[in-house]
This record gives sequence, structure tokens and C-alpha cells, in this order.
Amino acid sequence: MAVRICFKVANLVIDIGNTALKAAWADGITLGKTFRYQGEKMSEFILSLVSRDKPEVMVISTVRELPQQTEERFRKECGTLVILDSRHQDVLESKGLPLFFTPDRAASAIASRYLFKGRACTIFDFGTTLTIDFLDAGGNYLGGNISPGCRTRFKALNRYSRSLPLLDTPVQTDIMGKDVQSSVESGIISGIIFEIEGYLGQFPDNIAVFTGGDAIYFAKRMKNSIFVVCNLVLMGLALIAEDYVEKDL
Repeated sequence: MAVRICFKVANLVIDIGNTALKAAWADGITLGKTFRYQGEKMSEFILSLVSRDKPEVMVISTVRELPQQTEERFRKECGTLVILDSRHQDVLESKGLPLFFTPDRAASAIASRYLFKGRACTIFDFGTTLTIDFLDAGGNYLGGNISPGCRTRFKALNRYSRSLPLLDTPVQTDIMGKDVQSSVESGIISGIIFEIEGYLGQFPDNIAVFTGGDAIYFAKRMKNSIFVVCNLVLMGLALIAEDYVEKDL
């Protein structure tokens, strides 16, 4: 008698941000190897990921609007295609999240609800922008703020003040600078730290969640207890993908 063996097909989750793309295969909410791509051929890179294995569900979170032709091409490469962008807001509505949310913020909120169920959260995402979002203990979205991210602050000082150089994020800083370079470095890094500490002081009982490219950098400089979840956005997208898998069961 022949025995049929069924293999579960993994989902593919993709986050297209302002400067780079991150992707991972997901088995349920468990993420596998993470891929990163920075370049102009993002569609080709995504197609290379599915050239051999077709995902059951592919979730794409993007700050860039996908052309209709590209969307249709992706749809042929998976069982179900879910897109989170300014034109596709059904996921935001179904999760009770505001429609002005960018997809990455939505995914972070969804993941934080799951990871810290029953606890209020303050979510800090350190990227091109620094976003701060607040969830109550029931997972309801209370509001949030946006300010320039770390690298954006360095670039802005250089661009709008010709006398100031463009600097990289320093390995370490003092509370006060002793020359132009250290003054810029200390001013930006200390400013962000004071900003974070201000939010933490206003909501001392909240779980503080750090994510994004500079999450570990700033977590190391905090006195408070911090949860660093580097792939928080991808985890949120994996939870969304799993919702669609369960619908098909």
C-alpha cells in the first residue's frame, strides 16, 4: 500500500523599507534564514527567492507602491499573496489598527500583541525614522510619534549646516563633546537617549520593545530593562501569513 507523505510548505514574509528589503521563510511564526537586499532590483530578488520553492502564503509589507504587473507576477508564484501598503488596508482594518499606519508599524504592533499578551507596550523602531507606538494591556493601539532616525539626524546636520561634517554613528560618546566631531556625535546620540528615557519615564509600567537597525546600539546604552526583537516586523508578517493558512484549513 502506498503511503502519501505531506510536507508543509513554508510561508515567505518580506518587508520592503525605505532603504532595504528584508525577507525570511516562516514555518508558522518561526522564522528561518533572514535575507537582506539593498538595490534597485527588488522584484527580481523576490522572484529569485521563490524560483525553486513556492510559498503557501507570501506576505509583502512595502512602503513603495507595487506596480499592478509586478503584483500579478508575484501572485502566480505562491498559493496566496497578501500585500500591506497604502492601497491594501484590509489587514489593518481586521486587526483594529489605524489606516494611517505604515505596514512595518502595523506588523510590529501585531507581533508585540502576540509576544507580550496582556501587557502594555511601548514599541521603538530605530530605522530611517524613529517611531514610538503605544499599546495598552488589551493590545489596543493608543497612539504614537515619529521623529528622525539616528542616521537621518547625522545627514540632516550635514545637509543643512555647511560647517558640520557628515559623520558615522560613533562606537561610544561622552555626555559632552570636546570638539566639532564629538559635539555632533554626543548631541545626536544623547538626544535620542534622552528622548527614549522621556517616553520610558512617562510609561514606566510598559514593556519596552526595541526593533530596527539601531535597536541593539541603543539598548546597550539604556539603564532600563529592554526587550530587543530585531525581526519584530517579520514576525508580525509571519503571524499574518499564519492567519491565511488557518483560513484555508
